[in-house]
Amino acid sequence: MGVTRLFHRYAVIVLTALILAIVIGLSLSEAPRAARWTATVWVTIFVAWTIARMVRDVLRGHVGLDVLAIIAMIATLAVGEYVAALIIVLMLAGGEALEDFAARRARRDLSALLDRSPRIAHRTSDETLDRVDDVPVDDVEVGDLLVVRPAEVVPVDGILLTAEASFDESSLTGESMPVTRSSGDEILSGAVNGTRLVRMRAIRRSEESQYQQIVALVRDAESSRAPVVSLADRFAIPFTAVSLAIAGLAWLFSGDPARFAEVLVLATPCPLLIAAPVAFVSGMSRAARSGIVVKDGAAIESLSRIRTVAFDKTGTLTRGKAILVDVRPEPGFPAEDLLRLAASAEQYSTHALADGVRSAALDRGLELVSATRAEEVATDGVSALIAGRSVAVGKRRFVSSLTGEIDPARTEPGEAAAYVAVDGRYAGSLILSDGPRTEARGVVGWLREHGIPRIAMLTGDAHDTARSIGDAVGIHEVHAELLPRQKIDLAAGLAPRPVLMVGDGVNDAPVLAATDVGIAMSAKGATAAGEAAAVVILVDSLAKVAEAISIGRRTMQVALLAIWVGIGASIGLMLVATTGVIPAVAGALIQELVDLATILFALRALRGPAVELVREDLGAGRTPSAASAGPSAPARAAGGASLEP
Repeated sequence: MGVTRLFHRYAVIVLTALILAIVIGLSLSEAPRAARWTATVWVTIFVAWTIARMVRDVLRGHVGLDVLAIIAMIATLAVGEYVAALIIVLMLAGGEALEDFAARRARRDLSALLDRSPRIAHRTSDETLDRVDDVPVDDVEVGDLLVVRPAEVVPVDGILLTAEASFDESSLTGESMPVTRSSGDEILSGAVNGTRLVRMRAIRRSEESQYQQIVALVRDAESSRAPVVSLADRFAIPFTAVSLAIAGLAWLFSGDPARFAEVLVLATPCPLLIAAPVAFVSGMSRAARSGIVVKDGAAIESLSRIRTVAFDKTGTLTRGKAILVDVRPEPGFPAEDLLRLAASAEQYSTHALADGVRSAALDRGLELVSATRAEEVATDGVSALIAGRSVAVGKRRFVSSLTGEIDPARTEPGEAAAYVAVDGRYAGSLILSDGPRTEARGVVGWLREHGIPRIAMLTGDAHDTARSIGDAVGIHEVHAELLPRQKIDLAAGLAPRPVLMVGDGVNDAPVLAATDVGIAMSAKGATAAGEAAAVVILVDSLAKVAEAISIGRRTMQVALLAIWVGIGASIGLMLVATTGVIPAVAGALIQELVDLATILFALRALRGPAVELVREDLGAGRTPSAASAGPSAPARAAGGASLEP
């Protein structure tokens, strides 16, 4: 918080309280003229500052809700209720201080991630650890040897050099139990080391590492003010008009101008200016606690109104961890050579599903070869020069463009084929399998039970494969074999709106950006999908999609209730004040209690009912081959490309 904001929030409170005490003292010592002038000067200064701020807001296109408070302060001074005028000043400044308190409380879970961000790394120059230097984490370079002490946060992504170590990865994956890593395993920044000192070698710089990507997302969310101005603007003009009308009628029928002031002191707009934003920040914080980063309040509002949900297939409805089930070489290409060359080319894929081919080769003891040239063709595959041989892996149409027409590989539902070309000749295919997530059917059932009328799958995979997964998870509207442009156009044209698109991977970024709300699955800020999406799920669970929608709905419900409760209480009290039974000073104090109550009510968005997924047998509607495919779905080739033609 800057010095200017500190002054606005707290110095005004202190000065107003001090001036109020002086004014009351002067009044009691029979110096009412001095008391009145002291109050008038200070309130006039505050009114001028408030008008300047209100004009600035109006120029930005937002309704100036402070007009009610300004009129109330002027009116109370005009009728000689200068103590009430000072209480209104104190109330407005105090309301902003309450906003700071409530916002800090609401942002606590967002801030916790930032507070854990590693700032120092222990760098050593040799294996003996004779010399260890503390350096800023931003100074760590790829290849540096680092030491991580017990209970410390891993500063950057790296390779473990110690034989074995235990890490708490709950902030990255949501897994509450410590995980054991062995020498050669990758360890991610943000993981917390266990009880022993470990050595590691950095493989990414700080800004490219896992946790720093998460922190960047959270910092954007934490620094963004929930844009609920449009929500407040919907109520601002009617509320202002009703308040002025009630106050004017009270003056008209009573003939007493003091009645105008007595009514208007109960019309402060705190529920709109403070309570609603606090509710939105609370919802964002609750989402962060659940492993969901919502980038701004606009996304929260859109989530609450979602009417159509579209899913990508691979890595979203499925685990995205392909299992190699068969190698089918063409004559003249030994199976091991085919797999080794394909896996060597897949080293240069940015998509997680290429791990299926690489892992299968490594599990068979095959040594991967570095490429002298590699190029990824978005959504189609990858080509590389491996040991002097030109290798291409990917979709049938991609490989066919290099070799001539290829017959489709025979696959069972739930399987997909990656086609391989070597030196311009078709060398064979790799058959991979990837079944649906265990929670996917329950999520689809939850969406239907909670009023989402349209649920669809948009994928580049083959019809048979996509239909198999759709049947397994309960999605009946399946659009398959889509080119990237077709997927974007289809997603943008879905109705009813708003439309939510859920995807993962680099090639999902355009379609996530094309819909009303994009959710990136497990992007962790490290991919273009995470940058394009309004919501990023850090935990590898599709159930978080249902939870994000539930949090959005709960947050909007609390925000709207806070507004209506505050407005209702204010209007009710104003009507009572028209009878003259509430003096201006008492009215100002009562309104402060209304403000406090609405802010505390808004903090209820930090809590909400747990999401209970519809419990269905995942095997329902699945073919035997799909059911036996294991924890992942039909794979895509390098670069996130579908492996099916």
